[in-house]
This record gives sequence, C-alpha cells and structure tokens, in this order.
Amino acid sequence: MAADGLAARQALLRLMAWLSPAFPIGGFSYSAGLESAVVEGHVAGGADLEAWLLVLLGDGGMRNDAVLLGEAHRLQSEGQALDEIVSLATALAGSAERYAEITRLGEAFVQAASAWPHPVIDALSGAVPYSVAVGAVAAAHGVDRVDAIAAFLHAQVSHYVSVAIRLGVIGQTRGVSILAVSEAPILNAASSYARLGLDDLGSATIIADTLSMRHEIQYSRLFQS
Repeated sequence: MAADGLAARQALLRLMAWLSPAFPIGGFSYSAGLESAVVEGHVAGGADLEAWLLVLLGDGGMRNDAVLLGEAHRLQSEGQALDEIVSLATALAGSAERYAEITRLGEAFVQAASAWPHPVIDALSGAVPYSVAVGAVAAAHGVDRVDAIAAFLHAQVSHYVSVAIRLGVIGQTRGVSILAVSEAPILNAASSYARLGLDDLGSATIIADTLSMRHEIQYSRLFQS
C-alpha cells in the first residue's frame, strides 16, 4: 500500500507540473477564439464568460479535447499505436489558427515532458495535438484517466479566465469565482467523458467555432488564436 500511495502521489505531482501555467508550452499566446468573442461583444463580462465556458465544456471544443485525451490515454495504457488518434485529432482542427495552436502546444508539451524520460516521448514526435500528448504522457506515467481529464479541463478553464482578465473583461476576483463555480461541472464532465469514445466526438458551438476562424483576419489582436 505504501508503494502504491507513493506512486499515486508522484503521478499527482507530475500532473500538477504538466498542467501548471508555468509549464513551458507557450499557452499564454493563445485564446482559442475567445479574443474574437470579446471583440465582437459575445463575452462582455463575468456572466457571459461563465456561460461561454459552460457551453464549450458541455458541447464544444473542450468536450472534444477531453474525449481525444481519454482515447489517447486508453491507447497508451493498452500499448497500442497513437498514429491514428494523432491524425484524427489534427484533422478535427476547425481553422488554420486552431491547427497551429493545438500542434504547437502539443509539440512544446512533449518537449518539456521529456524531462520525465519515457518511450512515449519518441512515439509523439512531429505535429501532435495538445490533448493527445497530455493523454498519452499521463497514461505512460500512471495518471488515472479521470484525473487527467479533470486536470486538463480545469487548466483549460483557468486559461480562458486568464485570457479574459488580460482582455479587461473581468478582474481577478471574478475570475476566481468562475473557477469555483466551474468545479462541479468539470468533475461531472471528467467522469462522463472518460467513458466516451471516438464515436461520441462532435460539437454544437457554431458561433465559437466561427469566431475562431474569423480571428485569423482580425485587425488588432493580443493573441495568436
């Protein structure tokens, strides 16, 4: 039991490190289309942001990323190849900016995660989507699938909150309250999404997806996506 407990705590520490804002993947450069949502008036305050995030979590890009992460985790745990899930996740990018975002983050994540040597690093060479990279690396180091998805979704929500703060939409106090309110939806989503497979991929966030595309031609911007 002691050895199992140590391994679980070690896996937790690694998961915290990998999904920390300080982990060097350059996530601060991207907004996943939120900047366009702010510029065009869809997100003008804390209530708007909270609603926006819940929609993305339940029916949009965050849901798909969680499903892809879970599938990559399963494949790595079972010793199966990751090539097809990498290709599928890459093909699902809805715009040039989205493709650049997920693959640059993924490549940077793999490079930084190589500080914890494991053969999975070699299997994730080239343009690897961020969610797939996180799922595979987490599985390789014994991180529970539900825990990995929950931490990933929490990191995504935290990142959106940080983007909104930098855009002047909310302050830090409101940002913290959004994180608190998001706990239950994230935990429920993680438990649910861990049971899903590739047949469950899909989204219904047309406005968010369109805004992500329009960001490519936005005249003035702080973020690369």
